[in-house]
Amino acid sequence: MYDLNKKIKTVAIATFTLLALTACSDKKEAKEVAIKVAKLQKPKTAIIQHINPEYEISLPAELQPYEEVAVYAKVNGFVEKIYVERGQKIKKGQLLAQLVAPEMNQKYISDQSSEKKSYSDYLYAKQAYERMLEASKTSGAVAAIEVERSKSAMESAQASYQSASAGTAGSGQLKKYLQITAPFDGIITSRNVSVGALAGTGSGQPLFMIAQGNRLRLTLALPEKHAASITESMPATFTISSQPGKIFKTKLSRSSGFLNRDDRSLTIEFDVDNASGELQGGDYAQVKLKLQRKAPSYWVKNGSILNTQSGTFVLTFNNNEIKKVSVKEGIKLDTIAEVFGEFSNDDLIVIKPSEEMKEGKVK
Repeated sequence: MYDLNKKIKTVAIATFTLLALTACSDKKEAKEVAIKVAKLQKPKTAIIQHINPEYEISLPAELQPYEEVAVYAKVNGFVEKIYVERGQKIKKGQLLAQLVAPEMNQKYISDQSSEKKSYSDYLYAKQAYERMLEASKTSGAVAAIEVERSKSAMESAQASYQSASAGTAGSGQLKKYLQITAPFDGIITSRNVSVGALAGTGSGQPLFMIAQGNRLRLTLALPEKHAASITESMPATFTISSQPGKIFKTKLSRSSGFLNRDDRSLTIEFDVDNASGELQGGDYAQVKLKLQRKAPSYWVKNGSILNTQSGTFVLTFNNNEIKKVSVKEGIKLDTIAEVFGEFSNDDLIVIKPSEEMKEGKVK
């Protein structure tokens, strides 16, 4: 009996539709009839999914040297010798270039002489004070004020000596800056000076560019909607265009912790061991990540999201009633899409919603 009534209702709807569309002469009336017919039919639905699937994304990234620095001369001087060339591998502390500055040598010699004189003056003042102190032990031999005066002279000479010693150390340190050394193991990527050139703080151009090549940083910008899905030491694979077909593996090392204000992305980095020298800094890479939310979220079938001028919605159909639920879209997979909104686990979702579907009871 139920099947017979259902068939009769279906035939009635079809007949009504055919007669109505035949009778309507303009498009407006035809649209109104279509809306009335849609109201007589129950929408196709699927239950919402509350799950936490693992998903994979592919993003562009860049391989950069783990450390890269521009080497400048800290003091003014002429380049006397250069010991390295572009492309040469170097070790930390290795001498790269030698500068010469005769006036600096003269200042160092002058400071050394001043230090020696100050030291002699201090020794004399100290001996005089010690003699005065010894004589003061004999009652009435030396006035107390003389002892204090001698002590003050000794302390003043000591301060002068310490100042001169600091001056010598300072000029000695400046002399060391005439030797340009490597700050870490790496490779010379650029040499910008020649012998005889004036180098120093006012030149504005680095003597060398050095990059660390035995260890690289793989850096990428992760879109905001995936930022909450990363985990500590998360594995990743990547490929580079210069070595097609070869897959490299790495693990997450660090993230910026804050979203970039310009593009709403999270910068993350992977340390890549390159002791073999197989990779080179500056390569563009394609990275594949397997991500997963930290907690389950709601998912609907693709095509269930309704985008209108007033916002983005999903239509629920519970107890023969259509209701609009405002949502924010998340991740999209092959057949399902993530949505954030006010849902319950047993909600039925309209699969192919349209703006003609109005909220309310469907008879």
